[in-house]
Amino acid sequence: MLKVAQQHTAVLIFANSATQELEQKTFVKKPELFEALTQETLLKVKKTGLPYFHFSEKEQSGNSFGERFVNAIKEVYEKGYDNIIAIGNDSPQLKTAHIHKAYRQLQLGKTVLGPSFDGGFYLLGLHRSNFNAPLFERLPWQRFGLLDRISQIFKTSDSPIFRLPVFQDIDAAKDVIVLLNFTKKLTSKIQTVLNNLFFNCSVFVIDKEQLYRYNYSFSFYNKGSPIATA
Repeated sequence: MLKVAQQHTAVLIFANSATQELEQKTFVKKPELFEALTQETLLKVKKTGLPYFHFSEKEQSGNSFGERFVNAIKEVYEKGYDNIIAIGNDSPQLKTAHIHKAYRQLQLGKTVLGPSFDGGFYLLGLHRSNFNAPLFERLPWQRFGLLDRISQIFKTSDSPIFRLPVFQDIDAAKDVIVLLNFTKKLTSKIQTVLNNLFFNCSVFVIDKEQLYRYNYSFSFYNKGSPIATA
């Protein structure tokens, strides 16, 4: 029965190539971080046993982030799936267990949100009956308040929401120092890459003093491949 149920749920990995990420997130000057993040994300997803689809910029269509994300969701639903678990590649604290938990909550008829500290989300678990493409396109993608707005939509539709833990994603250089304080929740590979970035100024466009000054005050850009700021 589990295998039959799994066939109705697919994972959407909405993540650009390392080359494209370098153009958008200019605080890093070499592709190793983004390559490692994508590889780790794919590995975690494969361990779930769920079917998955990776949409990089080559598979995406649309002029804005919202259009591209919504069109990717549409395409997966058109393949015959009832549930989608959408994730990016920039939340290294995400584990296979969290995707499993999202899957189980979807089977219970809930919508799943994985909040991020920047006011957005790193995971969205959604049944096709709760997907309104025009409404989703009008959400404040890449702006403050995305999580609040999308939560309001589901509350209005009487869809129960299950929330995963709040995680830090990587949209700017200051996010790296935050993640380095949570190394127990990261894989050894990601720890190594982040440490190399932090201690090797040749691959960072921000110095260590600026990172230390950042301390623990979080910025509030939204998730979903947000526009990076220094």
